[in-house]
Amino acid sequence: MSRLACLLLLALLGISMVATTVMAKESQYHPDSGNYGPGSLKSYQCPSQCTRRCSRTQYRKPCMFFCQKCCAKCLCVPPGYYGNKSVCPCYNNWKTKRGGPKCP
Repeated sequence: MSRLACLLLLALLGISMVATTVMAKESQYHPDSGNYGPGSLKSYQCPSQCTRRCSRTQYRKPCMFFCQKCCAKCLCVPPGYYGNKSVCPCYNNWKTKRGGPKCP
């Protein structure tokens, strides 16, 4: 009886670990999927996406100006508040005259 209970407990623990692993993989961030990438937005979606992108900067006004300019051209805004520009090649590769990044 004790072996059966131990075996049942071990089986439940194994199933729980597998289920947790599967759920964790499903919820991970995948930059290649979702609503990101070139042409993934419509022009009317740019203001809300730029508001999200620029929400944590202390330079909100210039961030919003350039983000909306970049979004209008690329129809893409990278995920998150900073970085992740590789998801949007147009957004990433548009440079200023000095060679710095144009898009926030």
